[in-house]
Amino acid sequence: MSLITTLADIVGDAFESQGFERAFGEIAVSARPDLAQFQCNGAMPAAKQAGKNPRDVAQAVIDAIADTSPFAELGIAGPGFINLTLTDEYLAGYIDELDDACHFGVPQQAPKRVVVDYGGPNVAKELHVGHVRPAIIGESVKRILRALGHDVIGDIHLGDWGMPYGQLIAEIADRYPELPYFDEAKVDGYPSEAPVSIEDLQELYPLAAARAKADEDFAARARAAVVDLQEGRPGYRALWQHMRDVSIEAMTKVYDRLNVHFDLWHGESTVNHRLAPMTRRLFEDGFAYESEGALVIEVMTDEDTKEIPPMLLVKSDGATLYTTWDLATIEDRVEELGAEEMIYIVDVRQSLHFEQVFRAAYKTGIAPEGTVLDHSGNGTVNGPDGKPFRTRDGGLLTLRDLVDMVVARAAKRLEENELATEFPPAEKAAIAERVGLAALKYGDLQNHRSSNYIFDIERFTSFDGKTGPYLLYGAVRMNSLLREAAGRSVESGRVVAPEREQERNLMLQLARLPEVIERAAQHRAPNHVAEYAYELVADFSRFYEACHILRESDPARQASWLRLVETTLAELSLVLELLGIDVPERM
Repeated sequence: MSLITTLADIVGDAFESQGFERAFGEIAVSARPDLAQFQCNGAMPAAKQAGKNPRDVAQAVIDAIADTSPFAELGIAGPGFINLTLTDEYLAGYIDELDDACHFGVPQQAPKRVVVDYGGPNVAKELHVGHVRPAIIGESVKRILRALGHDVIGDIHLGDWGMPYGQLIAEIADRYPELPYFDEAKVDGYPSEAPVSIEDLQELYPLAAARAKADEDFAARARAAVVDLQEGRPGYRALWQHMRDVSIEAMTKVYDRLNVHFDLWHGESTVNHRLAPMTRRLFEDGFAYESEGALVIEVMTDEDTKEIPPMLLVKSDGATLYTTWDLATIEDRVEELGAEEMIYIVDVRQSLHFEQVFRAAYKTGIAPEGTVLDHSGNGTVNGPDGKPFRTRDGGLLTLRDLVDMVVARAAKRLEENELATEFPPAEKAAIAERVGLAALKYGDLQNHRSSNYIFDIERFTSFDGKTGPYLLYGAVRMNSLLREAAGRSVESGRVVAPEREQERNLMLQLARLPEVIERAAQHRAPNHVAEYAYELVADFSRFYEACHILRESDPARQASWLRLVETTLAELSLVLELLGIDVPERM
């Protein structure tokens, strides 16, 4: 159980003993740490409900807990705030029992089946800088929810269906008509090797799209190819599968490097078999109606104060859209995966799309009552001009090149700081990779997911300030200290009552982790975890400067301090893992 939950139970008991609801005993970290460690604001709403003076209520609560409480000081501030400060002995006892066996106090919630939809790249196209935020944020949200005990499935939701693939098939058919995929008489026995590489597809994709706009004959053949593909023509399905496979292979290399991993590689194609029966059922049940030859679903309600257009289910030419596929995907996740919650880490600019789809899902019963559908939108990575980050020639920077650029700068930073200079080349390269990725990820995750931010490689790769490299250096320093202690046969022991402010502050910081993770999960906002990681390392640095562990003459206090180092490193390793950041053993 977390420290704040434990304290809230004590104060809640006191409120209840005075005839008030237990919920008024809610505890928070004090907004005025110079006055107290914790505060309770429940006396004021309790007094209002009972028609009493808030300070009188606060005093009654204090009197009810004073004799048996773990508090060294209890006081009233302002109109009725209850200030609370723990005894050092109680704080030390709590930290002494804090370890990964009890999840560092992080409560394990009643598990839910949650699907986190993040990534969203298109087959046949290279990952670019626009894919970095949903990948990094989604991976962290997935890990945070798992830390609370939920059954979480990460799904990349590939763009792997529709007109672009008809255009590619038509383009490949024009270039390589001799390939067996275009022989209508052939139904099996296709080559196991793909006829095109990912580099070929990246060249063909924009050319085919441009050609479809300029050449109506080509566009008609592309539309016909899409129909044949969706109806299951064997050759086209085999060629499409090759395109999908080589694309996934290329994506996996970049995502693996980012420490981003998906449980499912589903896409629009996964729900193709659902489209026709779903649209037919929605029309027959009266949820979808014809409008100018198209099928739409009305999603606006009388309570809306702004116009929300009907959701387009099927176009007048019979084509399906992203809305159709996303609605079918919700149906699939409910029926096949048993999903109770679906969280979409997708660009905030898609908010209207998801508003329409979610409303349609609830209205039609595709999302059963109680199902959570949540678009937790992400902002963009911007250049110095405040606009979405691009290369000097105006193109989108590839994600692979972005990672290479950050890792190269991290390697130079290591040299400038004279770190890892004498290590073998392979180890130096591995450390630079981890430092670079920590810089990239922390530079992103320290911002709220919905915010845009400026990509600043110089600031992100610095070993000073609120950066990923600073956090890694803190973890490495803790590891180094523990290795040196082990070499001197100095062992950790029971945590004793703190004597110094820096020691006490580190303990209080260690106790905050459960609420940080719960808040991050509730708001789908890893920036809370990122901020905590920085505050933890900063408090450790102050503790390290004030408490000279290996020179301490009191064996009990030395053992206690060493235990604090172990606990801090374990917690820091956990929060960095939740952010998808790997820690090197040394620098």
